[in-house]
Amino acid sequence: MTYDYEDALDYSSRWLGVIQKNEFPTVEEAHRIIDESKHNFAEHYNRNWLEYRKSVTQAGDWAAVEWSGSGAVFKDVLGREYLDFLGGFGMMDLGWSHPDVVKTVKAQLDRSPMPSQELLDPLRGVLAKLMAEITPGDLKYSWFGASGTEANEAAMKIAKLYTGKSAFIVAVKGFHGKTMGSLSLLGKSDYRAPMGQMYAGPVYHVPFGDAEAVEKQLEICDRVGIGVAAVMFEPVQGESGAIAPPDDFWPRIREATKKYGVLLIADEVQTGLGRTGKLWGVEHWNVVPDILTVAKSLGGGVMPISAVTTTEEIFKPMMYPNPFMHTTTTGGGALACSAAIAAIHVTLREKLWEQAAEKGAYLTPKLQDFVVKYPNIFEKVTGMGLLIGMHFKNPEIGYKVASGLFKRGVLVAGTLTSAQTVRIEPPLVVTYPQMDALLNRLEDALKEIDQSL
Repeated sequence: MTYDYEDALDYSSRWLGVIQKNEFPTVEEAHRIIDESKHNFAEHYNRNWLEYRKSVTQAGDWAAVEWSGSGAVFKDVLGREYLDFLGGFGMMDLGWSHPDVVKTVKAQLDRSPMPSQELLDPLRGVLAKLMAEITPGDLKYSWFGASGTEANEAAMKIAKLYTGKSAFIVAVKGFHGKTMGSLSLLGKSDYRAPMGQMYAGPVYHVPFGDAEAVEKQLEICDRVGIGVAAVMFEPVQGESGAIAPPDDFWPRIREATKKYGVLLIADEVQTGLGRTGKLWGVEHWNVVPDILTVAKSLGGGVMPISAVTTTEEIFKPMMYPNPFMHTTTTGGGALACSAAIAAIHVTLREKLWEQAAEKGAYLTPKLQDFVVKYPNIFEKVTGMGLLIGMHFKNPEIGYKVASGLFKRGVLVAGTLTSAQTVRIEPPLVVTYPQMDALLNRLEDALKEIDQSL
């Protein structure tokens, strides 16, 4: 078989020109980009992505393609501005294109984009030291990947290596990623059931926030001789709708895991680096986990990077006798580490966790007022800091709210494991006038929906 790559060369050449062009597209160019994007997604990426996305299905064909952004505002390819109250599901804590992060990555790009894999690349060490300095307790060693699910897979391996045990206890409606190990811990059937056989070790799901259920499951496993490697929870459940546990939950499971010699893993992929009003979600309850994972905002909204951080004692099986027990060629590369170093610096300098707490305290009560004002629409509002869930009577209403906001220039989205919930998860740098604009546009949408019920 012979191949003719001329079409691919021509197509890539044209798009390199689009990418490298500094000017905003003309209206004619924008329409062509939209049409191509829709065709490419339908024919080569995922057709149902187009049919599912609210911005396309309910807000009109020209609302499909994003182009640029700054802070909590982004523009579509036609130049129209939108307020971002989705924040890339927690990726955009620093907002779109934070200048300090972009500047740092550009500088590293000019120097060396990727490491040799054989010599010491300094930024990986710098980032590991920073993680040791900003994480709770005596967490000291880190491993870096590109996504949250990779960090959680690594956490599972570290827990199994250290304990010599194989069972995990996790939460119903918990979300830890979609690669096979993480998927085995995920707490909803939609993503698990179609895959059939999961991770071979025992996995026990308990209700999130029910400390007694965790304690009972640990006791049962101990009595029947099932070795539990770790208990893993999100400090605040993100994908299930910004669900915070009772205040006794984390302290009790910390005590119970110590009692039974089981590791405690905090999945801070979405909550980490300030989102909930503390630098780490577990800090709300003064709990130090044995292993902590983080991703999303670690890359400053510029590069994909994740980390799993643990103590020297627990990390030893990853170092001895084989330091290559868990590796990745591209994870923790120089560009990603430079972005993370800059993101951590900005987060600490601006004390963004304090901003999240203050802005959440401003926004949440006003959203709760809507629960009282529109009882036919709302169930409740939940969350901590700027991880907020608006829970509606049914998924159809949730879709109407998300679509209504998008038509009014505000981006939000439903959660992956609770379709009738819409998250409010803006960049932590969102301004008070922008939050007021959200509230005004949300009420306008709610009035319209209420009149149609």
